[in-house]
Amino acid sequence: MTGQHQDAARHYARLADDQRLSPRDRARSTLWIGTALSKDGEHDYALRVMSTASQTFEDLGEADDWSVAQQKLALACRGAGNLGQALRYIDIAQANGTAATPMQRVRLSTAHGHILLTDQATHASGLALLGEAAQLAAESGLSHQLRAIEAIRRQAAHLGPTRKETTA
Repeated sequence: MTGQHQDAARHYARLADDQRLSPRDRARSTLWIGTALSKDGEHDYALRVMSTASQTFEDLGEADDWSVAQQKLALACRGAGNLGQALRYIDIAQANGTAATPMQRVRLSTAHGHILLTDQATHASGLALLGEAAQLAAESGLSHQLRAIEAIRRQAAHLGPTRKETTA
């Protein structure tokens, strides 16, 4: 999806409308529409799309997918500048998701660290959390996730925290 977010969103939209797919797969496609839009900076629209997917996962009883949606909603809120809501969503994802595999733990820790980096009051905690996630990713051979973590850390070093007030 790198660099071609609008094309990706259109592709996922076709899948989300494909009645041959299961409701769960269509909801997953909807979530990925929101992910692509958020990565393209369209956070408010992404939040609406992701909320729809989240509700569908809840209606279907798909707890793991619902938890992933909470994580994606957290990152979209971060992008929209709503750190309080981002922290609430990431807390929900952590409390309700599975962290049984290294991949799941790395993804959740990376999202949480990314959110914490945004606020000056939690910036150092975010860097520490990303460091732990990077170590686990390296130990587990998760090279794609390790590259993503390193990109986030480089961006944080370049930009620093974007907010000075606390997130509480």
